Amino acid sequence: MPLSVADIQAPIEHEMREFERKFRDLMKSEVMLLDQIMNYIVKRKGKQLRPMFVFLSAGVCGQITESTYRGAALIELLHTASLVHDDVVDDSNYRRGFFSINALWKNKIAVLVGDYLLSRGLLLSVDNNEYDLLQIGSRAVRELSEGELLQIEKARRLDITEEVYYEIIRQKTASLISACCAMGARSANAAAEQIEQARLFGEKVGIAFQIKDDLFDYGTAEVGKPLGIDIKEKKMTLPLIYALNKASSGDKRRVINIVKNKSDDPKKVNEVIAFVKGSGGIEYATAAMQRFVEEAKALLHAFPASAYRTSLEQLVQYTIERSK
Repeated sequence: MPLSVADIQAPIEHEMREFERKFRDLMKSEVMLLDQIMNYIVKRKGKQLRPMFVFLSAGVCGQITESTYRGAALIELLHTASLVHDDVVDDSNYRRGFFSINALWKNKIAVLVGDYLLSRGLLLSVDNNEYDLLQIGSRAVRELSEGELLQIEKARRLDITEEVYYEIIRQKTASLISACCAMGARSANAAAEQIEQARLFGEKVGIAFQIKDDLFDYGTAEVGKPLGIDIKEKKMTLPLIYALNKASSGDKRRVINIVKNKSDDPKKVNEVIAFVKGSGGIEYATAAMQRFVEEAKALLHAFPASAYRTSLEQLVQYTIERSK
């Protein structure tokens, strides 16, 4: 039976409960409208995998400290801000099955709420003189933005190589998970080499996590996002890139034309899905994901054995075995 988040959380169960309390307090505001929205955000939080990465990385590297709580809060604030802004950019009305902030309170308020969350994160670090945590967090936000813009630029031309694809997902997805692990290590006062090792571990996990997401587009899970959504959004993912690289020039032209001009036709999207499946794109991407997982585990095993390390390893497994 696959592990649940609760099983993985066991060594940091107390810390996660304490973190939830501290985070709720941190989100309170004197402005009634803002307080109402913060309440809505806190109540609809996801599985909190990112704070788990922060606490477990701190445990692996030494001691969980007050600084660890602030690092986890900073990551949650930055991540939530980016999701709120993303929903505005994508004109999305739902987030994790609930109405998005922009759907309930309109775009103007959503953008301001995203800005507010960002500033809360920055001040949390500045007020506690934790400039090293702030640097790790700010670097992740910069990479997130660069990755998104690089993806938009490439979607216009659909000329993505595997190299560019990895650069996009390293920035867009892996930068935040690598920041979690680096922050955890830093908050435990780990040496510079350990912090870098933790960061690299998080990066490998983040890349594997994103490849798993790409695979959902081809119906590799019972639940999750709707089939073919990446194709509709003209996103070039690893299974498709591989299939196009293997295709004859005629097939390549035909499929690129569908993605470019006919991706709102469900029949045509299914044609692309069948083309990718028939070209071995799913197997290729699955093998790549597994490779990043093995590399992540090898980096993790350089740290001494502990309950924290076991949980981190289980968390890596969970991220690639999840069904949504």
